[in-house]
Amino acid sequence: MLGLQNPAYSFAIPEVRPPVLFYFKILNMYHSEEEKYLNKKTHELLQLANNKPVKKELAEAIIELLKKIIIFHEYKYYVENFPVIEDTDFDKLEQLLRNIEKTWPELLTSDSPTQRVGKDISTGFTQVRHRNMMLSLSNTYSKEELFEFDQRLKKLFGSPFSYVCELKFDGVAISITYQHGKFIHAITRGDGVQGDNVSNNVKTIRSIPLQLKGNDFPADFDIRGEIIMTRAGFNKLNKERKELGETEFANPRNSASGTLKILDPQLVAKRPLDCYFYYLTGNDLKIDSHYENLQQAKKWGFKISEHIRLCQSIDDVFEYLEYWEKNRKTLPFDTDGVVIKVDSLNMQKKAGFTAKSPRWATAFKFKTERVKTRLLSVSYQVGRTGAITPVANLEPVLLGGTTVKRASLHNADQIEILDLHLNDMVFVEKGGEIIPKIVGVNFENRDNKAEKIVFIDKCPECNSDLVRKDEEANHYCPNEDGCPPQIKGKILHFIGRKTMNIAFADATVDLLYEKGLVKNVADIYLLTEKDISQLERYGEKSAKNILTSINESRKVAFENVIFALGIRYVGETVAKTLARQFINIDNLANASVEQLKEAEEIGDRIAESVFSWFRKKENIAIISALKNAGLQFNYIQEEKIKSNKLEGKTFVVSGIFSVSRDDIKHLIEIHGGKNTGSVTGKTDYLLAGENMGPSKLATAEKLGVKILSEDEFYLMIN
Repeated sequence: MLGLQNPAYSFAIPEVRPPVLFYFKILNMYHSEEEKYLNKKTHELLQLANNKPVKKELAEAIIELLKKIIIFHEYKYYVENFPVIEDTDFDKLEQLLRNIEKTWPELLTSDSPTQRVGKDISTGFTQVRHRNMMLSLSNTYSKEELFEFDQRLKKLFGSPFSYVCELKFDGVAISITYQHGKFIHAITRGDGVQGDNVSNNVKTIRSIPLQLKGNDFPADFDIRGEIIMTRAGFNKLNKERKELGETEFANPRNSASGTLKILDPQLVAKRPLDCYFYYLTGNDLKIDSHYENLQQAKKWGFKISEHIRLCQSIDDVFEYLEYWEKNRKTLPFDTDGVVIKVDSLNMQKKAGFTAKSPRWATAFKFKTERVKTRLLSVSYQVGRTGAITPVANLEPVLLGGTTVKRASLHNADQIEILDLHLNDMVFVEKGGEIIPKIVGVNFENRDNKAEKIVFIDKCPECNSDLVRKDEEANHYCPNEDGCPPQIKGKILHFIGRKTMNIAFADATVDLLYEKGLVKNVADIYLLTEKDISQLERYGEKSAKNILTSINESRKVAFENVIFALGIRYVGETVAKTLARQFINIDNLANASVEQLKEAEEIGDRIAESVFSWFRKKENIAIISALKNAGLQFNYIQEEKIKSNKLEGKTFVVSGIFSVSRDDIKHLIEIHGGKNTGSVTGKTDYLLAGENMGPSKLATAEKLGVKILSEDEFYLMIN
């Protein structure tokens, strides 16, 4: 038995630490000793949610502790956008509090978290009061509870009724007001009564109409929806952040939430946000059916999920649940469950609300697949920027249809909080159903003599002392010019498809570095046919192909060269901005921090990083060598529009073509067309190559979008 250390809670509960750890706050996970204490007590109180009822003599103290813990986790989730426990475990804590309050109602107080919704109000935005409270939904994880939900409503209504089933989007709830068909403002859920006015940010999301179509919409109404980020958009954003040396987002939901709270709408506009709408509210709704109202909203220009279904019975609901529990991974976005609503608005009013949620709706949450396996060891990887990433090496185990052998541990904080020891039996899930992650430890199986995992203090490659800045979660190796993985990482970044596009494989870089032929990116341009042909498995033909690729890279545009240099925080977009602003490499190298910050979208961090990079003599020597090699260090104005043959036409390009997809997209743009990433009703053409995505093809056929072959496309522009 483990006694609670805080004198205010001096009762004892079992020492159990179930697998509750989920996402980890990237910077300063816990701001105080009290937060560390509350996180620790979270694990202990979760055991009470799974065991026998709480005794009355402990109830009052447990309630007070639960209140603090739930408020703590609400703040982590809604305000800081970095939850530190899983949704299921948070729900268990709330349910435990409800159960105790239900057993002893005299202990229920108005400030209990069960009597309000969680807050997402932030500083920096003005607050606006919701005209109709924006409550959260009750959750269920079992079909038995859903059946009971159905029975309660049947007893209440006494007449037949329908349900509407909708996928539960894993994003950020928003309420938008429209008057006379025009966008007025957008408000976050907040505390259900009022929320943040994020109108300027929401206006940047192209799937949200600023002016409605038609003229049959209500004069004044609110529409609720969920702002999300698709998996493809999330992966692209994280790839860009990784290239910049920035910490990657934990999941699409956090990315969407964090983006919506950025104070600069121009930055928000660059993030791939989307929005699906799911509920209308107002005094002038002429249709009693929630389902029909959504179909009308689609005609007005709102994005409504095509997967919504009208169900005539609870059996139809169960059928819908079973289908999506099996097929949700085929969706382009994350969904963690299904929302079930009574269709009739009049019946919704009759059912009413609790203090926190509507009685006419509930959310069925899907269970995340979790497996148990053994932790064999922890190894450490050194990235291009010097960031040290710990990796768990696991006993192979089948998870989600694939064999998992490794899982990222992110940083030292996660290892410490998980309290990992060698040979621990660990619980593994797939983050966002894609990336394996360790979410907990089975302490019952631990050997008392097992060695504790302690994060390293020296670089595993060059033995340099690691450093960690106060505001960062990662440890770094500072030996950027002498640490082999950092050097090879910079070379691999330099030769990448979006940088210099040199046809080296990773293994080729390893061989060239090991033989001392390439020690930095400038050495690539000193290679000879003899140097390459002497490498293992490389002959005269391979050597000529590589040299041809190197020669072609001399024609690569200045902005690509800047990106290829690997300056921290300088990604593809920033590189283009710097090239346009400073015209040549000498202007850029000699620019002061103040001059750099004058460039559009260049902030303090980027400016200081660029300035520092050009102050290192090693980097100046590389620039000099690359100049001698004949690289492009002057900005050339982009190719002008050749024709207007595709003007006003929107294309989606998918599949493999005789040239690169980037070349195809470039042709579309210089002939006046526009490229987008997904097929919608506004898409004019789907340009289909070999092995194109089946979902895009199916959507195009469903929407009647014209499908072009590569040859047909060339005929259009010639």
